[in-house]
Amino acid sequence: MKKLIAMCALVTPLLASVAFAQSASAPAAPAKDKAPTAQQEKMKTCNTQAGDKKGDERKAFMKQCLSAKPDATPRTQQEKMAACSKEGKGKKGDEYKAYMKECLSKSA
Repeated sequence: MKKLIAMCALVTPLLASVAFAQSASAPAAPAKDKAPTAQQEKMKTCNTQAGDKKGDERKAFMKQCLSAKPDATPRTQQEKMAACSKEGKGKKGDEYKAYMKECLSKSA
């Protein structure tokens, strides 16, 4: 009887650890379904651009790439107009209209 109790005492933690390991790995599967974050996308892009760089050169490139600000290209029509208008200051009349037409068409 003492052997049975001793064996149960040794086997129970082993079985519990196996069950815990299975339940701990189960929540990791749904995480794969989530879309990557903006930072993860940026890291992926920088890593691709780094190519065959190694050591300090790669480290410096990755630091510069990851710290770079996103492209400041205006996204909405209103932002495009504001940017073109700011650049076209000092122009008047037909010259301003022509400049705005050209600026807005190339920004699109």
